Amino acid sequence: MANFFPRWTNFLPLKIAICAGAVATGAVFAFTYYATPKTLAAGYQPSQPIPFSHKIHVDQLGLDCRYCHSFEDVSGTSNVPGSNTCWNCHQHVRKDSPKLQPLRDRMDPTLKSPDFGKPVKWVRVHKLPDYVYFNHSAHLNRGISCQSCHGDVDRMETVYQKNSLSMGWCLECHRAPENHLRPLEEVFNLKYDPQVYFNEHQAEMQNLGVKKPEDLGKVLKEHWNIHSKETCATCHH
Repeated sequence: MANFFPRWTNFLPLKIAICAGAVATGAVFAFTYYATPKTLAAGYQPSQPIPFSHKIHVDQLGLDCRYCHSFEDVSGTSNVPGSNTCWNCHQHVRKDSPKLQPLRDRMDPTLKSPDFGKPVKWVRVHKLPDYVYFNHSAHLNRGISCQSCHGDVDRMETVYQKNSLSMGWCLECHRAPENHLRPLEEVFNLKYDPQVYFNEHQAEMQNLGVKKPEDLGKVLKEHWNIHSKETCATCHH
């Protein structure tokens, strides 16, 4: 009796299995990469109701982070500045700029705007999941600068999320905090250079036992007795 199926069909199940395996493997790799916080959040740069430039305010004018984010070193969370903070300057500086019209609408009663007294609806850029606990003051008061998490914000025309803020990314710092530690007086100095600091504080460096700039973080870790936790309960309360 002649074969009902052609000879080439003998390998059809194998071919189907190979194709299905390749598709499944590709789907796993694609999900693993594209569904991570790095690709979902890093680089996020939303438009804001007022085009605020950190490069102008911080890099060029020299404003301290704490002028606007006044709670970050004393509170678990950092605050977004209210309209009054902006109005303190801009009722006098560039007060006719069209970019600042949303601010004037909220702060100038003579305009009789329906938005008067309402807050500016800034779009939040950095946000951890609700089940993650992060304390700003605990990090800032132990030598971790804004730059370690937020990048070179002072050079950003429009703020964007530089780092993934994923669990793995946080653990990298907790396992080697000495890579980010700096003297407390330099935490808000976004132009901090370990080599320059080392050269300008030779006597203090000798007292601490720091022989070269790259050792400063390790010495500060021992001096402050820092033992960064790596357990789940550290962030997941």
